Amino acid sequence: MSMIGMTLGHYTVSSLIGRGGMGEVYQAKDQKLGRDVAIKVLPEEFAKDAARVARFQREAKLLASLNHPNIAAIYGLEESGGTNFLVLELVEGETLADQLKRGPVPVEESLKLALQIAEALEAAHEKGVIHRDLKPANIKVTPDGKVKVLDFGLAKAFAPGQTDLNLSNSPTLSQAATMQGVILGTAAYMSPEQAKGKSVDKRTDIWAFGCILYEMLTAQAVFKAEDISEILASVIKAEVNLDLLPTGIHPALRHLIARCLQKDLKKRYQDIGDVRYELEQALADPAGILIHP
Repeated sequence: MSMIGMTLGHYTVSSLIGRGGMGEVYQAKDQKLGRDVAIKVLPEEFAKDAARVARFQREAKLLASLNHPNIAAIYGLEESGGTNFLVLELVEGETLADQLKRGPVPVEESLKLALQIAEALEAAHEKGVIHRDLKPANIKVTPDGKVKVLDFGLAKAFAPGQTDLNLSNSPTLSQAATMQGVILGTAAYMSPEQAKGKSVDKRTDIWAFGCILYEMLTAQAVFKAEDISEILASVIKAEVNLDLLPTGIHPALRHLIARCLQKDLKKRYQDIGDVRYELEQALADPAGILIHP
């Protein structure tokens, strides 16, 4: 049922922004503060589990503490007439996924966007928050080139159990089982430990970051196949084809991507701050982005 034109508390819904595994997202007007916001309406079955709602409220409070220019803000979790919804910052612009449909992003621009994503991850990881569902569709680029990472930590907050995210409780995989594109979109950015259903830490975000940087430079997903099981098998076993990266890209950047995409957790970057530093160094050195014969 469309909620366009309806009022939830003091929010008047104006248009549908999109649909995902954790519910529908609408643009709405906050009548009290006179500002436009995004509201994510959570599925009806969510409200039937009081313990789950209480846990989500605790998680939402933590997520609301994230205050960083590259992280879309969470304003609150509210309920109106039995409908539970998150109130979020409304971010203008298109998603990185939409941008990549037009082809690869130039190397320097890719690194500048990647640096902002890394800074967002670093700020969240310092607060103990892991994204767990980082992908181009969850990254918006504003008209002036500012990155805003969406849905920070919501995968964990929305999961029905107390354990870390795994295949059995992934919101995108279970709640949107009929939305094949959404399923494939999430699976392609899952770390090997996620694909195996193991517990995850901040290094799972570093893996997804590597997938995104690779895709920005090539306009191709690192792992792709016809169905979810094939994608997950590739994530676990297949080697990354670095030959698709732009000709002349500096070896240091090839190494950075390869290390982000190490299947062995001990060989992967242990902290996104190290990745951020490497990107800053590359951008500061005119010869650090592309080498020419």
